[in-house]
Amino acid sequence: MKTMRAFIIGIFTVCCGSTATKAQDVYLSIPENNIFNRSEFTSLPTRVMNTNRTNWDYNFFGFAPTAPTFNSTSGPTFTHSSSSSSLPSSILLWQLESMGGQLPSTGYFGYLPGFQSFSTSAVKWFEPSVSSLGGGFNRGNINFTFKIPAAQFAANIFRAGNYSMDISQNYNDFTPRNFKTILVIPSSIRWLTTSLTKYIEISSLNNYRTTGTQVFSLENTEIAHTIDFNFWAKASANIQFTSSKGVPGTRNIASIKLGSNGSALTTKALSANFQNFSPANLSVVAGNRNSFTPELYVSADDFKNNFFEAGTYTFELNFNAISTDNSINSLQNTAIQLKVLPRSEITIPSSGRNVNFNFNTAAQYTNGQSQMIPNQIILSNNESFELYVKSDENYFKKGGLQTDINSNILQIGIDGSSVNAPLSKTPQKILFNGTPALDRELNVRYTIPSAGAQSLVGKENTTYSINVYYSFTAI
Repeated sequence: MKTMRAFIIGIFTVCCGSTATKAQDVYLSIPENNIFNRSEFTSLPTRVMNTNRTNWDYNFFGFAPTAPTFNSTSGPTFTHSSSSSSLPSSILLWQLESMGGQLPSTGYFGYLPGFQSFSTSAVKWFEPSVSSLGGGFNRGNINFTFKIPAAQFAANIFRAGNYSMDISQNYNDFTPRNFKTILVIPSSIRWLTTSLTKYIEISSLNNYRTTGTQVFSLENTEIAHTIDFNFWAKASANIQFTSSKGVPGTRNIASIKLGSNGSALTTKALSANFQNFSPANLSVVAGNRNSFTPELYVSADDFKNNFFEAGTYTFELNFNAISTDNSINSLQNTAIQLKVLPRSEITIPSSGRNVNFNFNTAAQYTNGQSQMIPNQIILSNNESFELYVKSDENYFKKGGLQTDINSNILQIGIDGSSVNAPLSKTPQKILFNGTPALDRELNVRYTIPSAGAQSLVGKENTTYSINVYYSFTAI
């Protein structure tokens, strides 16, 4: 009776241990670094079950072992706790790590399967020896190692929250018999691009002659996230300007609009207050990365009126990716520098390249002559400037040979100015304090006054010529 009583007490002790243990769900917290960097996740040894026994179940007189198995009782996917999102069972791989601190014996044809995934069918997680004499295992925790391969992070949507799958195992004496495997995905938003500065250079006056909107790409923006978000932006209160001569100033920030290449952002004028530029929530997508290209837009008129002067225009953009529930945000600042290089052009249309004075009458020799050539000079200069005129020689030429007719008999001035500069090899100023201008047309006045005309009396009746040059000096 004592032996029988001891045997019964032993069975009772095992049964009580089994029923007293509550189901212990397996929680696997997946770090955001693995999700966002798409790098393989491997867990530490994780307790899944516990056992107080040391041997496998066998049938047929100690032969034909019962292999331990897992199977999903909730279907082929991990289901999200608060949305319709799901993940395929194939994303999570697992393998037995130890039983009671070490792997079970694999003697006499026992073996450890490689990494596998859960299935609605029974999946063996260990193959015991074909005979009960082949060895067993230690009492204690039954630990597993879990993996999510890198490719799964690129191929699936990992939304913040818990994804769970109900698992059942077939050994009554392994506890718990049923448990949930839960993937815990953190709520996070992270900028993957770190473009802290954007340099834009304007080196041609043709940029200001176009009638189209100027578009400046801010390059690709990539934001990793596990929650839906909206894209907010604001800018400095003003655009700070420093001219090529070091003179400070400001420009209105509202002359620049922010949008994107594509439909990711709504186009709006920038302001000093944050605005939501998302036409719709930016949802979590496969790979957990949202990519688009922000762009800056300036109308042709605003570009010409506000950004023509040579110098440097700077302002800061503040971007903020804010979750739709406003619980999480991620900031990114980008300093914008638009540099306009000093550029100048003088164009003389072909119709105005020759200026002819004909002396045929006594009055013309007595009184001199004057001509106004309309729109003879078209000038562009994005700095304050002065306009000069000079000749290539100090004397007119006849048939390529120098004469004694001095170049200073010809005076040149600009319509609207009282200055008439005698022509010489030394540059003479004919336009003072010119402000930055694009394609400004000038009427040029050529004069041979009476004294100069009278000095031509007695000269050979032929053609005398001289070349005239116009130039800028920045001020």
